Amino acid sequence: MPQQDYKATHPDFEQYAEDHTSPESDLLHRLYRETNLKTMYPRMISGKLQGQFLRMISAATKARSVLEIGTFTGYATINLAMGLAEGGIVHTIDSNAESVEIGRNYFAEAGLENKIQTHIGNALQIIPGIKTTFDLVFIDADKENYLNYYHLIFDRLNHGGLILADNAFWDGKVLNKNTSDKEALGIMEFNEFVQSDPRVENLLLPLRDGLMMVRKLKGST
Repeated sequence: MPQQDYKATHPDFEQYAEDHTSPESDLLHRLYRETNLKTMYPRMISGKLQGQFLRMISAATKARSVLEIGTFTGYATINLAMGLAEGGIVHTIDSNAESVEIGRNYFAEAGLENKIQTHIGNALQIIPGIKTTFDLVFIDADKENYLNYYHLIFDRLNHGGLILADNAFWDGKVLNKNTSDKEALGIMEFNEFVQSDPRVENLLLPLRDGLMMVRKLKGST
């Protein structure tokens, strides 16, 4: 996610929301700080509001099999894993081994290393080799491929399962229909396809940089 110069909500409301959301753990706070110190684009991290949302969704859906496309330093990964049902696992994929390595240390410290399986490489190539179906998928990777990821995982998503896609506003660039930004165009293509897909119901949340929530309807193929 690039540096943001566009906010979906007023900063005061965002701060109020943070002040009235369960506090992040010391471990997550330290991971957030290390990410800001050691990575080039620290704003790619999910952060407190989105992290708590992901954990609660994972727990509420009693997810046993989660796919995350885009690990970065693992802040979202930890939250998804903390909400898993007993015996559940998060498969998380990223092409940057260096940023994932930051997260591995925190996975172990949190006692979640057996609940998180990391995959390094191209997600479009890795996903077909993960032999399971998914209750929950979180997409937060290269925006030009969002729709490709959607097509690739849809038949692997259990009925009633959820897809969450981050950066659905892409710094407000989705409002400019004449944009030449390839990532914005990828997000716009994804958003429009989801909106017209009769196999799902969807909700675009003004959380952080926009979070598209998609639920696969029963009986859809």
